[in-house]
Amino acid sequence: MCSKPLIGIPADRRVLDPHPFHMVGEKYIAAVRDGAGAIPFLIPALGDSIDADDILSRVDGLLLTGSPSNVEPHHYNGDPSRPGTLHDSHRDATTLRLIERALENGVPMFAICRGYQELNVALGGSLHQHVHEQEGYHLHKENPDDPLDVQYGPSHEVHLVEGGLLRKLAGRDTVVVNSLHSQGVARLADGVTVEAVADDGLVEGFYVDGATSFALALQWHPEWKVTENEFSMKIFKSFGDACREYANQKTGVT
Repeated sequence: MCSKPLIGIPADRRVLDPHPFHMVGEKYIAAVRDGAGAIPFLIPALGDSIDADDILSRVDGLLLTGSPSNVEPHHYNGDPSRPGTLHDSHRDATTLRLIERALENGVPMFAICRGYQELNVALGGSLHQHVHEQEGYHLHKENPDDPLDVQYGPSHEVHLVEGGLLRKLAGRDTVVVNSLHSQGVARLADGVTVEAVADDGLVEGFYVDGATSFALALQWHPEWKVTENEFSMKIFKSFGDACREYANQKTGVT
């Protein structure tokens, strides 16, 4: 039996003057290792110059991470971004194609924060670029001047929908989560089922209908100090189990 599946993590492409780097936050790498019980494999943000099917044939799961950058709005017919907005066209070109092919091939996928937004966009949904400016929604952004433990600390409740995976894992109907995002779902994509809703009504979790393997997206950050949060550990373990099952199917192990 395959004990440690390989989980691909698409990187951001950031310029640290004067050179471009491909990078993934260590908290995601650690969550794959410690929460999912898997081997993290970083995928460079090379867009169309790498073959999505070739990459996906070598991994047993896909983790789409958060990032300081926003999905470019032309991908969902949104208004142009405000001056100074950080984008990452290389990541967009990489992840949106990987998402499409992963769903077609049944590769387990877990999408967090920017990844959550990417998955919604890839499926035909749209985004609010500044969700707190929309009537009825509160401030979901962190204060960057706060210490990290405060930024990633408990922020607001989410309701876990009855019958959903998250409700089953949590064993209760509400949990308190962190909140570090300025973008949010405007139009939820067709073909998904809502898993979690914030206390102001913002959709913060969904599952892809008809997916043949794990296909969960969350707006909050369960990867943060994952081993210290029982609910987060259950989510990552469920993802890791799906990746192990997928790996065993590929190799014919039962």
